[in-house]
Amino acid sequence: MDASLDLSRWRESPRGVGYRRGMMIVTGIRQLLQLRLFQVLISIAWSGGLAVAVLGFVFSQSVASGGWVESLAVYFGPRGQAFAAVLSGLVLLYPDICIDGWFTAVFWGHSYLGLMLSLIALTTMVPRLIALDRSTHALTVYLSRPLTSGDYLLGKLGLIAGVLALLWTGPLLFGWLLSVAFAPGTDFIVYSFGPLLRALAFHAVALVVLSALALGVSALSRTSRTATMAWIGLWLVFGAMAQPPKAPVWIKRASFTQNLSEVRQGIFKLDRALTLAADTLPLFDQRTKQNLTGAGRRVEAADFPGALASLAAFVAAACIVFLRRLRPE
Repeated sequence: MDASLDLSRWRESPRGVGYRRGMMIVTGIRQLLQLRLFQVLISIAWSGGLAVAVLGFVFSQSVASGGWVESLAVYFGPRGQAFAAVLSGLVLLYPDICIDGWFTAVFWGHSYLGLMLSLIALTTMVPRLIALDRSTHALTVYLSRPLTSGDYLLGKLGLIAGVLALLWTGPLLFGWLLSVAFAPGTDFIVYSFGPLLRALAFHAVALVVLSALALGVSALSRTSRTATMAWIGLWLVFGAMAQPPKAPVWIKRASFTQNLSEVRQGIFKLDRALTLAADTLPLFDQRTKQNLTGAGRRVEAADFPGALASLAAFVAAACIVFLRRLRPE
């Protein structure tokens, strides 16, 4: 039987290297979305974003005419109505302290959820980043021209950034947008924007650190089990060792989670918001002011520059590891 051979010129437009980078990101996210654990993490993450929206909405209704505070105060008689009027007056007179402080506390709390979900997700991703490609000799194919090692790394970094956007950045922005969309005035947008920028700044720091560490740990070994155990040890074991308050400073600096916690306190500046509220807002008795000041001291950053320097060292070491291992085998 004769077989015809079509030697006609290929007329399709080339999709380029950018298409390959995008396909690495999209394919990786699709594979993760098929995992039951990852689906649960996404559900929890967006529930957290909804909680941010609810907390912002509830607070904004405290100054709205006919809001829930005013309506609820009716059931408590004149004393309850007077309390509602005082609360509304404080927010209207001190929007820079009340609104900024409230959203700082909300975003500060949400950062714990976002970071924890991201760490759990990365535990499932670490074996899939570089270790699997090394064990199957797929790097020989991936790093062949026109796809370079830089393109390969951009694809992997895009995958990590996409996962963190699904679990952290997306829910955060979703919650903030919903909370200010129903706010009674523009003050809630203006004075909540600063806390939002600080939350995004901390997320950017975490993204750089977690991306570098995940790639570095995944490049350490060809076996998925070894890479997973190394990640869990770096995260949980060193984190537990640095958790006690009396732990030596060098042990605290050896834990990237402890350093991220220190950076969180330095970026969000929740201690400043609590201290400012205690010193400025009237109608607080002495005990309440002392409690706010004491809470501010507990969340104050102890060694913000040292934590940043330690995280930079972690990133540099991780970059050295995965750049040395990123070659065809």
